[in-house]
Amino acid sequence: MTATTSRDGAVVQTREAMAAETFTGVLLRRAEDDHPGLLFEDRAWSWREVIAECVARAHVLCGLRRDDAPLHVGVLLENVPEYLFLIGGAAFAGATLVGLNSTRRGDELAGDARRADCDLILTDRAGLRLLEDVDTGVAADRVLRVDDAQWSARVGAHRGAARPAVPAADDPASLLLLLFTSGSTGAPKAVRCTSGRLAMLAAANTCGFTPDDVTYNAMPLFHGNAIMACWAPSVYAGATHAMRRRFSASGFVPDIRRVGATFVNYVGRSLAYILSVPESAEERNTALRTVFGTEAAARDRDEFARRFGVRPIESYGSSEGAIVIHLTEDAPPTSLGLAPAFIDARVWDANGAECPPARFAADGRLLNPEEAIGEIVNATGAALFEGYYGDDEAGAQRIEGAAYRSGDLGYRDERGYFYFAGRSGDRLRVDGENFSAAPIERILARFPGVLLVAVFPVPDPRTGDQVMAVVQMQDGTRFDPGAFGEFLTAQPDLGTKWAPRFVRVVDAIPVTGTRKIDKPALRRAGWQEGRVLLREARQPGYAPLTEGARRALLAEFDRYGRSPTA
Repeated sequence: MTATTSRDGAVVQTREAMAAETFTGVLLRRAEDDHPGLLFEDRAWSWREVIAECVARAHVLCGLRRDDAPLHVGVLLENVPEYLFLIGGAAFAGATLVGLNSTRRGDELAGDARRADCDLILTDRAGLRLLEDVDTGVAADRVLRVDDAQWSARVGAHRGAARPAVPAADDPASLLLLLFTSGSTGAPKAVRCTSGRLAMLAAANTCGFTPDDVTYNAMPLFHGNAIMACWAPSVYAGATHAMRRRFSASGFVPDIRRVGATFVNYVGRSLAYILSVPESAEERNTALRTVFGTEAAARDRDEFARRFGVRPIESYGSSEGAIVIHLTEDAPPTSLGLAPAFIDARVWDANGAECPPARFAADGRLLNPEEAIGEIVNATGAALFEGYYGDDEAGAQRIEGAAYRSGDLGYRDERGYFYFAGRSGDRLRVDGENFSAAPIERILARFPGVLLVAVFPVPDPRTGDQVMAVVQMQDGTRFDPGAFGEFLTAQPDLGTKWAPRFVRVVDAIPVTGTRKIDKPALRRAGWQEGRVLLREARQPGYAPLTEGARRALLAEFDRYGRSPTA
């Protein structure tokens, strides 16, 4: 029997016992609960009202189902109550909600909808503009706006109704969510999450919540962190859930003080953005008890603890749900921490043998990277992975016997603490969002005069990656930084995190004997060699990376204890 533990270390239930529960059952725990359930802007709903709204959406979705076929509902919305009502509605209707990433554009966004076999897309006026002139595979009359009178009338007709009688709603194996991740091939993969799995995560991730807690989320709902680490546990425990339409660093402190938040979740560099706001006395005068997330730099965690009086809890995990590593209080600050007892986490080499422990110099430098760095795996995690929708081949690459292979690189010290070493293939992770190089390369190749282009990750000074591009122009063609910046701004399918931070222009991109671009050589050079251009944050243009700027970047890496080389 495999134990499932909560983030505070308490054993919740065995996986076998949880397999009998559904997220429908978790929702029904709140059906007669008049405690505040949802806070959004100037509105409030009790849990009873939240569940009633979910039930009304379930009836609408049942009415939109065709020929008893599986109903895959693409949702392209910001963080609005409608999104949560639709997740609950999908659970009650036995439908599958597909979280469409609103930062993706053009054919990339449309391809997500096609790969997930969306039969229906629910969006609003802003989302509808993103879908213009792209082929999602969904008929125009099946793309509905949830911010118009027609949708309101559909929902209103079912308010107060009992939940529909749908057998799939009470089946733990019913596919409830498809949440996208990115892989090395460039095509994102839709991770399956059944009703039973979401119920298990709702119970396991409660962090000791009670109805007196107020959880606050500003992370996007198309990402598993928002649903699995914040909203679903709130439903399970009956805690009040407060939500913001989109993340705002300047709005963070006013928000958590206004709603009395006791719990906050984050992804990637969110803490860094919050800490970029000038310090204020209000930061120490909040109700915060727990701050939970992934990939914050150790320095940012320390600074957040100093300013807010609450130390963030870190956890490494995959969207696939088959591996978890927690940062414990006694863990080295640059490590990922330790795996809980029910996760048999290891580091394997290419042959499936366990890598030897890492050895460090007195200054912390890794002495044996060639033998110590391998792939982070859960040796017994295959049963925890529910697969990728419509991509059995990609799913099979994650499984080796009983083991789950994360695709992430890492190493382990002699005491067993794990360290992150990057991502295999061409995957990047910027500000908590995963994507791959191939679609960016395809866009950059459109720039007039480009002969070859390569995109790859380089380390961010604090956490995760930054995007770097190397460009080789056609003979006789000059690379114009200003025109390049304007070109990027004009590309409708360039994701919001995809614009390269660094661009190096070369006479000839190195290639292998088979004429493939030699990316390892490019990664080794990074931004420290050659003519490199830099784009400052939130600036469209590029300027030469001066020696002074280069030294400042190296100092920032040193300050946060990271290496500037991949």
